[in-house]
Amino acid sequence: MAKKLHSFVEFVDVQKTYDGEILVVKNLNLGIAAGEFLTMLGPSGSGKTTCLMMLAGFEMPTHGKVILDGSELNNVPPHKRGIGMVFQNYALFPHMTVAENLAFPLEVRGMSKSDTETKVQRVLDMVELGAFGHRRPTQLSGGQQQRVALARALVFEPDLVLMDEPLGALDKNLREQMQYEIKHIHENLGMTVVYVTHDQSEALTMSDRIAVFNDGIIQQLATPADLYERPQNAFVAQFIGENNRLIGEVKSIDGEKCTVDVGGEVIVGLNVNSGGVGAKTTLSLRPERVVLNPETGALPNVFDATVLELIYLGDHVRCRVGVCGNNQFIVKVPNAQGHGAVKKGDDVSVGWQAEDCRALDA
Repeated sequence: MAKKLHSFVEFVDVQKTYDGEILVVKNLNLGIAAGEFLTMLGPSGSGKTTCLMMLAGFEMPTHGKVILDGSELNNVPPHKRGIGMVFQNYALFPHMTVAENLAFPLEVRGMSKSDTETKVQRVLDMVELGAFGHRRPTQLSGGQQQRVALARALVFEPDLVLMDEPLGALDKNLREQMQYEIKHIHENLGMTVVYVTHDQSEALTMSDRIAVFNDGIIQQLATPADLYERPQNAFVAQFIGENNRLIGEVKSIDGEKCTVDVGGEVIVGLNVNSGGVGAKTTLSLRPERVVLNPETGALPNVFDATVLELIYLGDHVRCRVGVCGNNQFIVKVPNAQGHGAVKKGDDVSVGWQAEDCRALDA
């Protein structure tokens, strides 16, 4: 986790427009602590990559300041910022060996040959490619090339490493393996990492904190658990993890709780940002928090439902039911007790706690 309290990277009132009219990034204020792994997550066009490019120096803010360790970066060219970068397309020099690719950033900085060799070997060992220094990038697999790109970003021991969708080109198993490796390297070296992705499970796996972007604005900035358990608006609830949405009207508010009319059924939930009595609201509920056929009186929200579809997924059965007028309502039934208790077409009941059901913006 973060080692110092002051912000190591700061965006202060940053705006960016390419055409003078549409703001791609709107009034961004964001502080990133030294040693933190912060992920910028969002759909394409949400402004996350633009923020990364402004930090790298490939784009200039139209307004506001980007600050690194107390110094304003706006007029510092990219190669003088001392930042490590990893992209999706590796960007390795094909005519050089792996070791030469890694030595390049050190030679540019005027490091002696023996120090260079030591650092190159150390970083190759770190990414488990110690024996591959003499090969050329074309003789490596995609995953190996991505490790070399990572090693090149780390070889000159930068305080800050930027990663833009670095695992986008890899297959699922390799991606997951690399997520853990990057996370472990970060933990061991303690540098600050700013990571951009549109893959929410990747963000949840790797980050200390996640900034969820949409439409040039950070919708929520929080730890992975906080984002998943306590989304502050309907966009975040929908974008992170799977989510059941029930649209209704707020009937009453009592402290933290509220009641919502959804198609004639009254649901009790947490009043997070519903807009008040009489307002339209989106109820957000995670599928794994829904109980199939709960015991009588065990839960405040229990409704009749019909099983419309069952999909067997090994560790759980994904059960789609019709409830409260919504035919896309998902219940994840864990496979701990074995499966097969319900069949398509069965009439069942589903229930959940008020605390697991969040009343958000419409």
